[in-house]
Amino acid sequence: MAIQVLTGNYSVALAAKLARVDVVAAYPITPQTSIVEKLSEYIEKGELDAKMIRVESEHSALAATFGAALAGARAFTATSSHGLLYMHEWVHWVSRARVPVVMAIVTRTIGTPWNIWPDHGDFMDQRDAGWIMSFGMDNQEILDLTLQAFKISEDPRVYLPVMVGLEGFILGHTSMPVDVPDQKLVDEWLGPRRQGYVIDGSEPLALGNLAWPEDTEEFFMDIQESMEEAKKVIKEVDKEYGRIFGREYGGLIEYYRCSDAKYIMVSMGAWSGDLKEAINLLRDNGYPVGLARIRYFRPFPDKEIYEVIRGAKGVIVFDRAISFGSMGPLFMDLVANTLKHTRRISVIQNIVAGIGGVNITYTDFTGLIKDFISIIESGGEPPVFKWYHRR
Repeated sequence: MAIQVLTGNYSVALAAKLARVDVVAAYPITPQTSIVEKLSEYIEKGELDAKMIRVESEHSALAATFGAALAGARAFTATSSHGLLYMHEWVHWVSRARVPVVMAIVTRTIGTPWNIWPDHGDFMDQRDAGWIMSFGMDNQEILDLTLQAFKISEDPRVYLPVMVGLEGFILGHTSMPVDVPDQKLVDEWLGPRRQGYVIDGSEPLALGNLAWPEDTEEFFMDIQESMEEAKKVIKEVDKEYGRIFGREYGGLIEYYRCSDAKYIMVSMGAWSGDLKEAINLLRDNGYPVGLARIRYFRPFPDKEIYEVIRGAKGVIVFDRAISFGSMGPLFMDLVANTLKHTRRISVIQNIVAGIGGVNITYTDFTGLIKDFISIIESGGEPPVFKWYHRR
């Protein structure tokens, strides 16, 4: 292993190189472009034996990735924002076909107004599409999540595509020290590609035919069952990765100072690092707070969330996306999934913030948490929904 200073985008590209992808389909869009540029550089220098397919749109990028995967190739692509929306049709096709694929989503606000700064709206827009959805906090985790994505996607218990999310610019273009695994160890750990079927012309095989409603429903039920199996696979892969490469993240969720916490914060993405700083500061001042950081939004970690919040006096869910006319998607999933395990839910608040790339700092988090705790400790009830707008 060796330490390299990498942007988040280069961490993704290097992970794809370490996974020895066979095909990369590329179409540029800010802030994702430098991922496929770096992969193109690896290929041109002879450092990666892969085919780079330059296509005319993001829709075509995922279509080409899908076709390569059907033919048995370990395939990869990346996109952002409007590009992800443009390929949305193929997002569904890939998951329904049960073909292993990995795609990086470098998040960026959806326009209009035109905006290149990140929130989680584009990523969350895919939540019903049948993909496993992971999201990292820093560049080290982004590299590790991307490598693990290939292992998870190609597991016979899963055979579903995987998205790896990271915020544009906040992680995508920010440099950090990253511990890069040894290529030989990665080869031994990841192994050759596995998938349920291959279209190679050796036998007749039709894909995407018209199906009866009952058959269609069975396909959907099977995806749901595989999502449940993926929870086990994700934990196994994370644990094995930790044993071999020295980094284990906790599987579906990272727990930070939760063991004796009376108030639990829930978040996802890079701003979780700022939230950790706020928690450390509050702890120093006697506040019993902890963080449950979502690493995998799909499959949703319902049991893990329930276990960490069931004894809490209060919970704040921080969302960097909004479902217009409702609330934050992370909050809605958390509340709905907690009902699988209990009808009694702690005092819980959804705070939507950071939309359109608005910067949220540890001081913002500190103030919001203090206000929440103060209301509860004084016998009041904090509002269920709050939009925090910082100028």
